Amino acid sequence: MTQRTRALKNEITTEMRLVAAYENMAPEDIRKGVVSGKIAIPCNANRKHVELRAVGGGTRIKVNANIGASPNDSSLEKELHKLEVAVRHGADSIMDLSLGADQMEIRHEILKRSPVMVGTVPLYQTAFELSAAGRDTDEMTADDFLKTVEKQAVEGVDFMTIHAGVTRKAVEAMEYEGRALDVVSRGGAFLVSWLRHNSGESPIFDHYDDILDILRQYDVTISLGDGMRPGTTCDATDRAQLTELLALGELTQRAWEKGVQVIVEGPGHVPLHQVAENMTLQKNLCHGAPFYVLGPLVTDRGCGNDHIVGAIGGALAGMNGADFLCYVTPAEHLRLPTVDDVENGVIASRIAAHVADLSLGRDYALQQEKEMAAARKSLDWPRQIALSFHPEKAQSYRDESAIGDTDVCTMCGEFCAIKKIAES
Repeated sequence: MTQRTRALKNEITTEMRLVAAYENMAPEDIRKGVVSGKIAIPCNANRKHVELRAVGGGTRIKVNANIGASPNDSSLEKELHKLEVAVRHGADSIMDLSLGADQMEIRHEILKRSPVMVGTVPLYQTAFELSAAGRDTDEMTADDFLKTVEKQAVEGVDFMTIHAGVTRKAVEAMEYEGRALDVVSRGGAFLVSWLRHNSGESPIFDHYDDILDILRQYDVTISLGDGMRPGTTCDATDRAQLTELLALGELTQRAWEKGVQVIVEGPGHVPLHQVAENMTLQKNLCHGAPFYVLGPLVTDRGCGNDHIVGAIGGALAGMNGADFLCYVTPAEHLRLPTVDDVENGVIASRIAAHVADLSLGRDYALQQEKEMAAARKSLDWPRQIALSFHPEKAQSYRDESAIGDTDVCTMCGEFCAIKKIAES
């Protein structure tokens, strides 16, 4: 049984109680959120979880970190270091997006060592295995994909991105209207190519019920992928994106009917003035299901600083309904992220999530702001540093700026406004 089927039977599970305690919410409110579909608790029945998290329904906005090797840069040691750094800096989940010969070993070790929920994109493994067998991805069958989904479900993957909304109708909408940048989703590109080279509908869409049957068996949450997401602000909110979104709304309902929990993925590149509109569209068309966004990136010109661009978009998205922020690193669009890139990406997205939660008046965020204000008023430097999003960096700045009077710093020295008021 899944968290959803148990919630529908009025059962409050151990997992619901644990996430309720973390959120300072009543367990019954979590159960009701799972019943309505507005809350998902990704937790594969085959995996033991150290840090369970709920997504959506008024819970804290969560942050995901994408890690994973590529065929050109593959190292288990590097990926495990990225995992450790992402979790240490507050990531609520990890997605392993590995491609290449080492991907199974890397995923196995991440699932074994990660204290937080783990997601994957099973189409990546399917595509790699087809290539290794001398077959083109355009030759993929439903059985090829279903075997991968079941293998990863058995291994313990908590949520899977499934691009079931990349349909022939969505591709036709893109091709008829035209786009500045076509398709940037890797999974979306595989399926668009398949549709161009084959007759009929996408095998992932056609065999959606079979996919759901596997996911339900292991209580894997489906993360409905946005394969037609805009890869440039020039294409934001176009017909291809919205055609896929309409399909995702129907697919959400079908998953719920099967007892499968749902998260819906949202657009990547969206100009600032369209962010709120996109959040509203997604929530309305997908019946309030938790919304998972990449960034969004509010300009295409942030190369080398896309973690900042993504944090700007993420804060606004969270304020307007996004429940789950996929981090963006400084390396986005340029290379495979390093450990330092992962650290910077997680911290930027955690700031965005907190800013959004604060704007929504959530108690935990308000309390942390009050604690920081009190620490600053009392010139309690250790407490200020501990409350920061990046204590190591804050401590290094403090160490570099401490002067004779340890109550102050090199910015104001003896003219410190806070100390002056306290002594007056």
